[in-house]
Amino acid sequence: MITFLFAIAILIIGYFTYGKLIEKIFGVKEARQTPAYSMKDGVDYIPMGTNRNSLIQLLNIAGVGPIFGPIMGALYGPVAFIWIVIGSIFAGAVHDYLTGMISIRNKGAHLPQLAGKFLGNSMKHIVNAVAVLLLLLVGTVFVTAPAGLLFNLMDGVIALGIITGAIFVYYIVATLLPVDKIIGRIYPVLGALLLISAIGVGGMLVVTGAPIPELTLQNMHPAGTAIFPLLMITIACGAISGFHATQSPIISRTLQNERNGRKVFYGMMIVEGIIAMIWAAAAMSLFYGTDLNELIATGGAGLVVSEVAFTLLGAIGGTLAVLGVIVLPITSGDTAFRSARMIIAEYINLPQMKILSRLWIAIPLFLVSFVLTNMDFTLLWRYFGVTNAAISAIALFVGAMYLAVQYKIHWVATIPAAFMTMVALTFIFYAPIGFGLPMSTSYVAGAIGTIVILGLFAYKVKLNREEANFKIDADEKLAA
Repeated sequence: MITFLFAIAILIIGYFTYGKLIEKIFGVKEARQTPAYSMKDGVDYIPMGTNRNSLIQLLNIAGVGPIFGPIMGALYGPVAFIWIVIGSIFAGAVHDYLTGMISIRNKGAHLPQLAGKFLGNSMKHIVNAVAVLLLLLVGTVFVTAPAGLLFNLMDGVIALGIITGAIFVYYIVATLLPVDKIIGRIYPVLGALLLISAIGVGGMLVVTGAPIPELTLQNMHPAGTAIFPLLMITIACGAISGFHATQSPIISRTLQNERNGRKVFYGMMIVEGIIAMIWAAAAMSLFYGTDLNELIATGGAGLVVSEVAFTLLGAIGGTLAVLGVIVLPITSGDTAFRSARMIIAEYINLPQMKILSRLWIAIPLFLVSFVLTNMDFTLLWRYFGVTNAAISAIALFVGAMYLAVQYKIHWVATIPAAFMTMVALTFIFYAPIGFGLPMSTSYVAGAIGTIVILGLFAYKVKLNREEANFKIDADEKLAA
């Protein structure tokens, strides 16, 4: 219990200390007009209040990742707490803040455009393809997961296919309508439900004196699965997630002032880290070790969610908690498809003011996603995990480049970028869905690949610094 409470305290302190440092390094300009005003179009660029933006951002980034991931990561034992705390403060929140703020400085641009500008034009095409793939996987995962939870909650009264279809219908509507019509109106309410459910579970852990394991670096995974890089792939959204880099530009187009960025981008990642801590602790304390492994094998992380919720909160509270979990993937799935639409539209330069233009992009996306729902969830999650890690590394390198060309302290982004590059490469070399090499060989190959990429990054920094007309922001030249 002491480890659990201390970890949450460190996360909160991190927001007020390291978050403030990152904000200072970036350099907020309160007088600068944001894209919400300068590019207002009534569809995607619309000014919205800070509290509203904060809850929307939280629901955008917090799918089943900060719940399902930490539940599966709980198999490793308390070492999972360390990754959630360090990852959230020094990697995930930095990642979210920089991608959101740099997007604001560049007319609300999405990650592919930013990657093309700061890392080279070829990266624009690569990241565009990878980002759309990630968003399709996210959208599909976030259809099947909530559909399964709702099906179980209603004891199979309504067919799974009907529930899945209903979620798809909602996604289509939310993707096509202006951001303030559905997302801007219902997200604050759903965000409150999410926070209430998380606080309820966390509060009961404390009140009941749940036997949450104390800190140890020992790997307690029943199967002896390696901590690095598999824990980082398993617990992504609760520590750092490349998916967030596709969501932050949605809010960068609705933020009223740059000074609100730390609360909206950095702060909401810290909140997600706290949610991840709560669910990891709940899984460890109620179903530790072999029991948790068997429960996940029987009904997946969704079954653990239900067992935790009803055990700690009873029938009514448990139902509300499960509903709070259900809204997470649904409210990330709709913005995943919305982001995919915006990224493709930006790539092919197709204005989105007319609904027909939105339909031309959205319909094929939903058709592909519908086909993907027939894939095994575990396989989908693995592909999502490694794609997620790769995108997070790219997004951090974009942030590092933005700071480096201004001779600012870029290591706050470069170090986590290198770490996530090592995670992604090592996993690709090791995993069956990759090269299937021995772990020791994968470590060496991952390290070599990371060093090469860091060398290329350093070379690109030099080129960008030497380019007299290189613009870090859409309307400003780099000051030599």
